[in-house]
Amino acid sequence: LRVRVADRLSAPLRSRGRRRDYGSRLAERIDQPSSPRLAVVLYAATAEALRRWEPRFKLTRVRLTDARAGWVELTLEGEVRLQGFEGQTVTLTGLSIGTGGPP
Repeated sequence: LRVRVADRLSAPLRSRGRRRDYGSRLAERIDQPSSPRLAVVLYAATAEALRRWEPRFKLTRVRLTDARAGWVELTLEGEVRLQGFEGQTVTLTGLSIGTGGPP
């Protein structure tokens, strides 16, 4: 689940030829100067991409745990929608999106 979520969030929108609307708006947003408004924009882009492309995960909380030019680290919380795991809460920490993160 972690790998699939990271893939959906790190793929720039329109980056897949056969799935023109696949991906998220995170890549086009993370180069903006850090601000409270940017955090809200990143939260919305995360929720939008996961709602559309990852039905096995129902997002309930997004935290921006670190950010630098061209890179963010997110912690996501949500409910699993996989057979046998329905309704279980999971926390995905340290999701790295973009380039230029910590060494």
